[in-house]
Amino acid sequence: MEAKSYPEFSTRYPLLIKTLMDRPVRMYPNEIAVVYRSDAGQYFRFTWAQWHERTCRLAHALKALGVKPGKAGQPGDRIASMALNHHRHLELCYAVPCLGAVKHPINIRLSLDHIVYTITHAKDKIIFFDDSIMPLLERIYDRIKPTVEKFVYMSDKPGLPKTKIAPLYEYEALLKEHPPTFDWPYLDEDTYATLYYTTGTTGLPKGVMFTHRQIYLRTLHALAQGGLAVRPTAEGAPPRLGENAVNLVNTPLYHIHGWGVPFSHVFSATKIVFPGRFTPEAFCELVEKEKVTNAGVVPTMLAMLLEFKDLKKYDMSSLTNIGVGGGSLPLGLKTKAEKMMPGFTATSGYGMTETLAGGVGAFIKKTMLNWPKDKIDELRVKTGLPTGGLEVRVVDEHGKSVPQDNETVGEIVLRGPWIMGEYWQDPERTATTWRDGWFHTGDAAKVDPEGYITIVDRITDVIRSGAEMVPTVLLENLTAAADFVLEATYVGVPDEKWGERPMALVKLIPGTTPKETDVIKFLEAEGVEKGKITKWMLPTFVAFVDEIPKTSVGKFDKVAIRKRLDEFLAKAKQVRNV
Repeated sequence: MEAKSYPEFSTRYPLLIKTLMDRPVRMYPNEIAVVYRSDAGQYFRFTWAQWHERTCRLAHALKALGVKPGKAGQPGDRIASMALNHHRHLELCYAVPCLGAVKHPINIRLSLDHIVYTITHAKDKIIFFDDSIMPLLERIYDRIKPTVEKFVYMSDKPGLPKTKIAPLYEYEALLKEHPPTFDWPYLDEDTYATLYYTTGTTGLPKGVMFTHRQIYLRTLHALAQGGLAVRPTAEGAPPRLGENAVNLVNTPLYHIHGWGVPFSHVFSATKIVFPGRFTPEAFCELVEKEKVTNAGVVPTMLAMLLEFKDLKKYDMSSLTNIGVGGGSLPLGLKTKAEKMMPGFTATSGYGMTETLAGGVGAFIKKTMLNWPKDKIDELRVKTGLPTGGLEVRVVDEHGKSVPQDNETVGEIVLRGPWIMGEYWQDPERTATTWRDGWFHTGDAAKVDPEGYITIVDRITDVIRSGAEMVPTVLLENLTAAADFVLEATYVGVPDEKWGERPMALVKLIPGTTPKETDVIKFLEAEGVEKGKITKWMLPTFVAFVDEIPKTSVGKFDKVAIRKRLDEFLAKAKQVRNV
């Protein structure tokens, strides 16, 4: 008798997102899984079993709305969300792809033209949207209604609003119509699961699709990396929390897969806390109330916390780690934050839309456990080491790896199982980034003798002064270390002699009264004299500003700054003659 084998359930068992969802429901069905604090201060709590039941009901509702699944190489219907971070958004993160369709989170901070472009380019069939975002959707409704067939309204309050948006369905009412269990299909692991668009600061946004296999592999590698991480004993760190961690998710779920947290936190069965819109007050309240241990922020959020006058009124002692991404983490900002909120460690990381989530992180090697704290802190603000499973190099214009001398600048290139394959329906821009078997990021960086990468600039943002390149990120991080500086960025100003010269835009810490020349004095003492920068890198102009323009994801917006260059120059003082 010939035995029948079942490779589809053994050696070829598909790597699917639904597997990530199964574990917490099986292990901890009655533990609190998701906590959501609305902007009005109302709290919602769901156990893993309750959250899973709601996700199952949503899957039935999607089928009833006519959503069609895809298969390998042929994406299913695109289902968009225009939403903040809450339990409903997390339900969509699983119900849509696990059904076989493609989840498209829309960056609601993009310009209206770019939002319309992403919706029409993706050919979104249904849009799920928050009540607070309805005014924005009404403004673009006439431009997208030829593409979008249906709309679903999400709110903490029952009922539908009066609006021109149609046909309109109510999220909670849809869920009540359907059963709490769902037979999730065994999809091909190469079925597309998500579609994200870049922020498009230098042109139209670019779409990137990711498969179940890519998301699954990235999630397990990220968890493995976290499990291997070590902490210097000098920090007096508590035991590894593992499943007992409590995660405050500030990173928008529409930005780089929320840094992967919808998948890693669910699979690891750690409590997920959603704050709605980020405010320092809500952040502090949630840390104190929910005993949050881990949080992810962009540097701007960390700076806002330092400005928050009531920070010391809250008990922040449960915090052990803050991951900082979306921009470089200046050592000065890290030091100030850890002084204001003792007990936690801020660590840098790096990722982009095209890498699904973070691909480089400032992990500490076991051989560094006994290093002095100041040396370890200097490592933690570097971009870091590649996540296991990825190949990452810094190369020159000929594709050769730069020496690990912490000086030579090249471009970060990478490849691996979860790096994007191509831009969705955009072969020309795909060809400009994928060359010689490597994805070219456009980020300029250097590598130190230990292999730690440090991003020094976007290649397009490097200031070219004479025959030299001035790396703006290096100057920004150094300037932020000054006691009177909250944030700082640099752009090039046209110069007849040198081509470009640096101008510093500085936001001061409230209550400080320095002069523009104090920036130069600080850079000379902490930069030039200590060999961190050379004298010709010093800015020619310094402008004190109330706010520094930022992109929709909190990065310094160099494009917007250049458009307003005359305005900032008018505020600036010339502090050097060159």
